Amino acid sequence: MRKEYLKLDKVEGPLIVLSNIEDVAYGEMVDIKIDQNEMRKGKVIKIDKGQVVIQVFEGTAGISTHNTTVKFLGEPLRLPLAKEILGRTFNGMGEPIDGSYQIISQNKYNINGRPINPVARKYPRDFIQTGISAIDALMTLIRGQKLPIFSGNGIAHNELAVQIVKQAKIEGANSDNFAVVFGAMGVRHDDASYFIRSFEAAGVLDHVVMYLNLANDPITERISTPRCALTAAEYLAFEHDMHVLVILTDMTSYSEALREISSARGEVPSRKGYPGYLYSDLSTIYERAGMIEGKEGSITLIPILTMPNDDITHPIPDLTGFITEGQIVLERELNQKGIYPPIAILPSLSRLMKDGIGEDYTREDHADLASQIFSSYSKVQDLRSLAQIIGEDDLGDIDKLYLRFGRVLEEKFIAQSSFENRSIIETLNLGWKMLSILPRSDLDRLKPEQITKYYKGKRE
Repeated sequence: MRKEYLKLDKVEGPLIVLSNIEDVAYGEMVDIKIDQNEMRKGKVIKIDKGQVVIQVFEGTAGISTHNTTVKFLGEPLRLPLAKEILGRTFNGMGEPIDGSYQIISQNKYNINGRPINPVARKYPRDFIQTGISAIDALMTLIRGQKLPIFSGNGIAHNELAVQIVKQAKIEGANSDNFAVVFGAMGVRHDDASYFIRSFEAAGVLDHVVMYLNLANDPITERISTPRCALTAAEYLAFEHDMHVLVILTDMTSYSEALREISSARGEVPSRKGYPGYLYSDLSTIYERAGMIEGKEGSITLIPILTMPNDDITHPIPDLTGFITEGQIVLERELNQKGIYPPIAILPSLSRLMKDGIGEDYTREDHADLASQIFSSYSKVQDLRSLAQIIGEDDLGDIDKLYLRFGRVLEEKFIAQSSFENRSIIETLNLGWKMLSILPRSDLDRLKPEQITKYYKGKRE
């Protein structure tokens, strides 16, 4: 029989504190009853010599030290999961917000997940076609990879996320064994409506599971949202052998919620006020992606974060880059030119790309073509800086060809409609068409036989 505690020590922001507590575990869930009728949920986040700090999910408004009773439940937050979650929308605690029933299942899963033995991990190798040329050709997404999108406020990252969900094709996956888990933290109501409408219009809503934490929802719920989403993804991937694509937006909102709770707990802040354990906390989310030996399913993770002041050295993108396997960087300058998607290809990369492209996966020239585009476009940036000083008219003929190549690459290769779904062969052929603007002698990253086969410019 579990005790009910009738008196709180104090209430601090989203936290309540009790003393002289026994037999309580870190992360344990709590039932909180206010004035003998209103019920709220909480979670133990600190234990210190019998004193317990509880994070209240719905906030502490209306709670005082004398009108509240607390009952410890003896278990962490668990989600009831069944395949019927597909096509459903839940809040950040896994409760339905789509007007339908709560999932009834004998299987309840701890939202903190199960640690994956590193030895049991399968190395990601299979190419995922997103239909977006800049990603498919230059920062290829691999099944089982974690590849974040670094964006900024006002840049079209939501549109890009929706396009990836609509167009992503995984080898061996079909409508029966492919699912999308979408977790949104601190999003506005109009953004949440945009995601739901877009998935519905594309006809993919029946294999999408959504966990939404809106901007006016409690920040403490924001902490559990990505964990609920990844728990659902693990269930679908490793219990039902499905290929799951997980989109998490916005990890900056998640990190700011973590900072606010850390401050309320009185912890010593680290860089820019974020807690010193931000790196390890983010890793408990990102490292849940991947594949396991002996399991057919996979989890591919695309977290989206908005960089404060477009600063890629800010703690959130900085630490995310250490944990994940590359990044897709969206650039404000391209966005202002009206280019969609505004992907800055030079700071973007995919560390697993080399093992998922080539003759057995995409085409034999893919790796060398990508290397040549990066090399040529980096020269374009240098020439643009020079042209600002001496003027474009004073550049040499070959330098002018490079500037033309840069313009065409941005306007025809990087830019594409949000409804345009290019195959990898179309993308690679388009890349060769762009490179054919340049002299054959300047294509020093490509093999002679590749140039003979694919080059469309003037023969020298």
